[in-house]
Amino acid sequence: MAVYVLYSLLLALALAVLFPAYALKLRFGRGEALHLAERLGFRLPARPAADRPLLWIHAVSVGEVLSLPSLVSAIKAAHPDWLVAVSVLTDSGFRVAKERLAMADGLFFIPLDFRFSVRRVMRRLAPDCLVLAESEFWPRLLREAGRRAVPVLLINGRISTKTAARMKKLKPLVRRAFAPVNRFLVQTERDRTRLLEAGLPAGRIEVAGNLKCEVRLPAMFPENIASARTELGLPAGEALVVAGSIHPGEEKLLLPALQQARRDGVPVRLVLAPRHPEKFAGLEKDWPAEDLVFMRRSRFRPGEPWNVLILDTIGELARSYALADAAFVGGSLVPWGGQNLLEPAFYGKPVYFGPHMDNFAALAEAFVLDGGARIVRTADDLKAMFVSAGSAEAKNAGERARSVLASLSGATERTLAAVEREMSHGRDAA
Repeated sequence: MAVYVLYSLLLALALAVLFPAYALKLRFGRGEALHLAERLGFRLPARPAADRPLLWIHAVSVGEVLSLPSLVSAIKAAHPDWLVAVSVLTDSGFRVAKERLAMADGLFFIPLDFRFSVRRVMRRLAPDCLVLAESEFWPRLLREAGRRAVPVLLINGRISTKTAARMKKLKPLVRRAFAPVNRFLVQTERDRTRLLEAGLPAGRIEVAGNLKCEVRLPAMFPENIASARTELGLPAGEALVVAGSIHPGEEKLLLPALQQARRDGVPVRLVLAPRHPEKFAGLEKDWPAEDLVFMRRSRFRPGEPWNVLILDTIGELARSYALADAAFVGGSLVPWGGQNLLEPAFYGKPVYFGPHMDNFAALAEAFVLDGGARIVRTADDLKAMFVSAGSAEAKNAGERARSVLASLSGATERTLAAVEREMSHGRDAA
């Protein structure tokens, strides 16, 4: 018994080291509600019908949730008799899932990784297959799935450089911890290689593409765009750059570049969309320059002047990209790893980002190579981004970005086929 307990602790420690989100399962620092009743397995959505197949999909937060709408829609269209239950980790993930995954049959917070809470959820849901999005591995959850012969499928898998290095150092534990995972669907050949280097068998790893490339956003026609720009007070001939998912420190590089462009007579404005708006609470008061006029979207009134609009509202970033003449993707001028560059590409906008795009390295490389994106490293690069916004060259780059995105489609179909196989195995085992 002591050996079993020690081994279980080692597995949990290995996964905590490999995937820090596991160790920070409850985000006390952000003041999020704990939802303990759900996390302990006491308050869950009722299983609508015991005789219908049930697929359980787990996503961590907003990013993983946003990769799922096309897949869940495809599952419900192909198998209307299937039940799809979705679990998340964070409050923000729950809010977005409630809106974007309304077609699902149940939404709840993943249980704490204790035996009694996981078993309670497993008994309540009785899933035929468990799907994990990107890099979500919970030792007790995996063990209970294996004990119940529930197939486990990783979808949209992404293995970062740091995680790959840790996995190589912990090969025996990695192989053991991931034994219950029947199949790994990864985004790129690079992710496949990293799993192979960690000692996982080639027969269980498949490159399926990136579900986040299956972008489905509301259409914005020219008349819609013109109307929305007018509402914001943007005159014809004035360019707009949208900087999305900005992290602290990046504004100190973007705003001076905007100032320089405007001082040189370039008619350009900036929508600044922080990843976490609360971290930019005093930006307009702290910024020293008088030639930048700040406005918060939450306080915006038609007719009021601005040349920097701080997007402190939820759910408007994609629409803002549609209005833009160029888009900068944040988390890339600082060593964060970058953010999703696909929404501006969907609307045919030229994409710019800094040198730190590790989280989207393969995607970033594809867009740069085909001319749909450009890396900005210096103050001059950033100024050139503002100067060229709205130019014929920028418009051509935007069309190339749209074409690159179209060429990356197909992940939904491949993932659906894998889900169908594992669901069939799960039903046979039951």
